[in-house]
Amino acid sequence: MVEEAHPSVDRLLSLGLFMPNCSNMPSISTHEVVSDQWTYAENELLAQRAEALGFDYLFPVSRWRGFGGETNFLGTSLETTTWAAALLRATERINIFSTVHIPLFHPFVVAKMGATLAHMSGDRWGLNVVSGWSAREFGMMGVELAEHGRRYERTAAFIEILRGLWDSSQQPLNHKSDWYSVVDGEASPIPHRQPQIANAGTSADAQSMTARLCDWAFISTPSVEAVGSLVEGIASQAAAHHRRVKTAIFPFLLWAESRSEAEDKLAAIVAAKDSEAADNWLHDLTAGSGSFDDFTKDMLAASGGGVHLVGTAADIAEQLIEAHTLGVDAVMLTFPRYREDLERFARDIQPALVSAGIVAP
Repeated sequence: MVEEAHPSVDRLLSLGLFMPNCSNMPSISTHEVVSDQWTYAENELLAQRAEALGFDYLFPVSRWRGFGGETNFLGTSLETTTWAAALLRATERINIFSTVHIPLFHPFVVAKMGATLAHMSGDRWGLNVVSGWSAREFGMMGVELAEHGRRYERTAAFIEILRGLWDSSQQPLNHKSDWYSVVDGEASPIPHRQPQIANAGTSADAQSMTARLCDWAFISTPSVEAVGSLVEGIASQAAAHHRRVKTAIFPFLLWAESRSEAEDKLAAIVAAKDSEAADNWLHDLTAGSGSFDDFTKDMLAASGGGVHLVGTAADIAEQLIEAHTLGVDAVMLTFPRYREDLERFARDIQPALVSAGIVAP
């Protein structure tokens, strides 16, 4: 059983940012795009401000190719291990994840990178593993994606090797699978504690692997109400392995003085959607992911896959409280205008969550 990090906040809702380290995040739309939001300078400012506001996590997107159209959605991006290294040195307390596509990295390389990031940050680094789903993206590299279930078999082997290389009691490490062959493997330094591992997927294969091997399930549903059954399903599968897996969602927050005004803002984003990029995004997700089958193109265009929380500030707070009640451990927030909206969140919504007793003061 992997030791859980930060047990003192298990009953609280942790706040995080789903960071804009890629261009045009989070919407597949030409509406009021903040063109420099993806830059490292902006990401560092956000990281430092989030830490000052008491946020616990920063979580990035990893992309190697955009999705075409007028926006070329996510076409310009910062690689997430080097990104994390810089942000870990620019902060003091907040936990920062990297996202790694399993078909592109050998587990020995990620184990070494992760141990280095853990060493330099006081064990504040975590890893999000992605089995790979965009044939468009990997095809340009000549990398063929395996069948969906086989991808998760490979990811499981990858994690098992990582865990062994981050645990001196398992070395020398030996492993034999269809994907990797390790003979008398060793690695040093060893992190003082095992880095947290997340998986962002809700397909049956993803849930099974996450329940057995990961610390976090990073999930998306079309509505907050749909979160509960998914959280319960993952928790039940994890319990069968005598484990607990935490869950995080990445809601898209859009609020105004009135619900109708907020809904008008959402409508404006959707009206300006980049149809070509949205079609490519939806095609690749439904063909390769298995985690967004219940999402419409307009839902994906507005938020990139995050559940929509739209209304007044009080409405948003109420929905976040509901998500926590349904078992969500953390929210990785996304905003149309990150720097401006982070300050608005701290002013308009965060105090209500503190007053409700679900977020640390």
